[in-house]
Amino acid sequence: MFKQRKHKTFNYKPRFSENDREQELEEDTKAFASKWRRENAKNGSKIKGGMSMRFLILALVLLLICMYILEKKYM
Repeated sequence: MFKQRKHKTFNYKPRFSENDREQELEEDTKAFASKWRRENAKNGSKIKGGMSMRFLILALVLLLICMYILEKKYM
């Protein structure tokens, strides 16, 4: 008696599928990594002007000794 309506169907195709996104992401990361390696090779892998840990510890010990001596002298 009553004709029921059919559900609407769409022929939808996404512009970018999951596989395409993953491939683009991999290509972008590879390009970024290679660019970073090239820049790092130009500048050298060591940080120039950086202080070694040994020097920093020695400076801290000397500072503490100086503080102790000055405290004893003026107390």
